[in-house]
Amino acid sequence: MSESTGIPAVVLGGSGYVAGELMRLLAGHPRFAVVAIASEGHAGERVEAQFPHLRGAFPGLAFVAPAEVGGHLEGLPHAAVFAALPHGHAAAGVDRLLGQAEACGCTARVVDISADFRYPDAAAYEAVYRHPHGAPARMAEFVSALPEHHRGATPRHVGHPGCFTTAVTLATVPLLALGLVEPEISVTAITGSTGAGRTPTATTHHPERRSTLFAYGALAHRHEPEMRALALAATGIEPDLAFVPHAGPFARGIHATLHARLTSERTAQAVREAVAGFYSQAPFVCVESEPPKLQSVVGTNRAVLAFAVRGRRLVAFSVLDNLTKGAAGGAVQWMNRLFDLPETAGLEAAGLGWI
Repeated sequence: MSESTGIPAVVLGGSGYVAGELMRLLAGHPRFAVVAIASEGHAGERVEAQFPHLRGAFPGLAFVAPAEVGGHLEGLPHAAVFAALPHGHAAAGVDRLLGQAEACGCTARVVDISADFRYPDAAAYEAVYRHPHGAPARMAEFVSALPEHHRGATPRHVGHPGCFTTAVTLATVPLLALGLVEPEISVTAITGSTGAGRTPTATTHHPERRSTLFAYGALAHRHEPEMRALALAATGIEPDLAFVPHAGPFARGIHATLHARLTSERTAQAVREAVAGFYSQAPFVCVESEPPKLQSVVGTNRAVLAFAVRGRRLVAFSVLDNLTKGAAGGAVQWMNRLFDLPETAGLEAAGLGWI
């Protein structure tokens, strides 16, 4: 593949919802061109067999076995690798592929969408996920941050924060960084069923979620430590965060409501203006005057924030699409930066609406 036809892209863990969303975004990307999509259980099947909505987007492209992906890197000067494998499996797969890339002289840049590279070392990861890390020697090569908050040198590889973490951190970081709130924050966040992956369980199967709403993992969810760590890295302040996730009766999206105490009395307009200024260079973060509706962001890489104030009580609202901004879109946004492309490349399409 020549530079004029695109930057070669590889997708690992290719049959899940996040991989399907990645492929939808990459189908319209001006520079990334998919050369391989790996799936252990669907090797040889055409992509459109698993993702009928992508029919015609990748003519003739079939899944390959993970062991075959390395062969697609031969002769390539560089490659963009999107890892959409489950946590606990991504690290070993990424390590293997990076080793193959190094052996054939291909410079691969990785954005991992699992949780495997969100922590600085294996001990921190294992304390939360309760199993050994699959590639501890690789962890130092990764940075975990939202692109809106990372101000240092461009990292080599990225461990993309999760969807809940993205929604909550986009709201908490400016409030803490600007000294607007005290660092004790309560969060209630509702997610769509796609956040639980493609294999149904007793709590994710559609008949179990339709027309109901329930909390789970209250004050003990594994993403809460990630939220604390990202806020600390971005602001120097570790919030006392109380996170209560809920399972919602819809497929896509996250709606988060945060409660905090202002450090001094301010109007909602003053808070909005301060946060909008903080994100003035962030193309995908919008600050609005009214609480946002989830459907307004579904299918987009946008996150919308809003605020309500009474005295020193502050309520923040944050909505995004868990599959896009919270996963695949955020990964593409990061990969754009890793390859020195415009951050918005391939991510400016309008939302889906009425789903």
